[in-house]
Formats: sequence, C-alpha cells, structure tokens
Amino acid sequence: MSYGEAVVLGIVQGLTEFLPISSTAHLRIVPAFVGWSDPGTAFTAVVQLGTLLAVLIFFRADLLRIVVAWLGGLRNPARRNFDYRMGWYLIIATIPIVIFGAAFSHSIEKGARDLFLIGSTLIAFGFVLLLADRIGSKRRQFESIRPKDGVIVGLAQAFALIPGVSRSGATISAGLFRGLNRQAAARFAFLLSIPAVLLSGLYEFRHYFEAGHRNLGGGQLVVATALAFVVGYASIAFLLRYLARHSLIPFVIYRVVLGCIVLSLAAAGTIH
Repeated sequence: MSYGEAVVLGIVQGLTEFLPISSTAHLRIVPAFVGWSDPGTAFTAVVQLGTLLAVLIFFRADLLRIVVAWLGGLRNPARRNFDYRMGWYLIIATIPIVIFGAAFSHSIEKGARDLFLIGSTLIAFGFVLLLADRIGSKRRQFESIRPKDGVIVGLAQAFALIPGVSRSGATISAGLFRGLNRQAAARFAFLLSIPAVLLSGLYEFRHYFEAGHRNLGGGQLVVATALAFVVGYASIAFLLRYLARHSLIPFVIYRVVLGCIVLSLAAAGTIH
C-alpha cells in the first residue's frame, strides 16, 4: 500500500464511520473503483481506532461522567442515576455484536466482502433508514433511554457486521424506531460505537502481523489512522448539527444510488 492510498482510505474512513453510509463498504468500494487491492478487514478494523479516538475525545465529558457514575453506583446504590444506568446500557448493547462477531468472524473476513452483497445491503438498509426516519415519533430525549432500548439498539448494531449496513445507520435507525429524536439516536449510536470499535480493532490487529498484510507498512497505517481521527471528529460534529434541523433523506438517496452503481459495475465485470 502506498502513502497515497493510505491518505485516501484514512479520509474515507473518517468521513464514513459516523455517517449512516457504511465505512466498511466504502473501504471496499473505493479501492475497487480505482483498481487498488482490497485493504481487508484487518486494515479496516485498525484504522477504525482513529475514529474511536475521535469519539472518545468528542464525548470525553459524557464518558467521564458515565464511568464515574457507574463505578460509584456499583458501590453505593444511592448514586445510581441515569449516567450509572447508561453505563449498563452500553455494556448490554455491546453483547450481541460480540457474540455474533465471534460466531461469524470467518464469513465476515471472507465472503461478506463480496461487492454484490455490499451493493444490495447499501440499498436495502437505505430503505430501513428511510422507514425509521419517516415513522419514528422522534419525541423522546436522550435521558429517556431505557434497558429495552439498549437491547434493541444493541441487536441492530450486530447487523453492522455485514459490510454495507453501517453501524451508525443500523443503531440510529433502531433508536428512531424506538421513538428517540434524531440527535438522541445519533448520540447513543456514537457512544455505543466505542466498545464495539475497540474490541474489533484489537481483535483484528493480530492480522497485521500475518504474511498477507506485510505489504502495509507501519507508516501507512499511522497516516491512515491519524487522518481517520481528524476527519472522524469533524464528521461527528457535522452530523449532530445536521440532525438538529434536517432529515436522513440525503443519506438514503446516496446509499441507494451508490448501491445501484456498485451492482451495475460488478455485474458488468468493471469492478471485481
């Protein structure tokens, strides 16, 4: 992998990790469009650690409050406030993706990167996002999140193991179906991404030392991860501001159009 490829893929990761358009799909599609090799799941997972750092810094005050409240609530029941409960919600909601990720790791790393599958999921889950945005009541605030929300949103996050679904798209859609407003759904989705991305990155990092990934130097990995952090931080800020006044329709249109292009080019043999 050249430094030019690392720059492009790092920017792509940062732009698409938090937008509901699937970063994993874009890290598979962009190289296919320009004739580069598939960077693979190991590269994808490790570079995601850059966007993990972005969300950690962006929500540092929330995270510190949640961790302090959760630890304090374990010792003193009188301190079990909403932040304490949110700590448990994040833990509960992470369990499904851990179970399914471990059970289907081989399929995810190999066959699930098929371009026909990616094009199809971009389109299908684009319509799921549209439906959630249209029928969700959007009346509930972030502070109204309950255990059942954590379970349902956590199950939705497990679908993001399939490239093209989008972790943020699946979790935001689930939050909207549960009646959360767009900003609350996105905020919960971003916080929930932290344990999932951390575990995924650490799990896949082992592949970096295998023979199949020796073409990716440490310098390229650092460049891509650093750019993913910078662009990812900007993407979080943009999406939260955007959702305060706008719908998710532009992302739905983008997903459907891109999915159709991918399917057409793959069927014609133009991309492989």
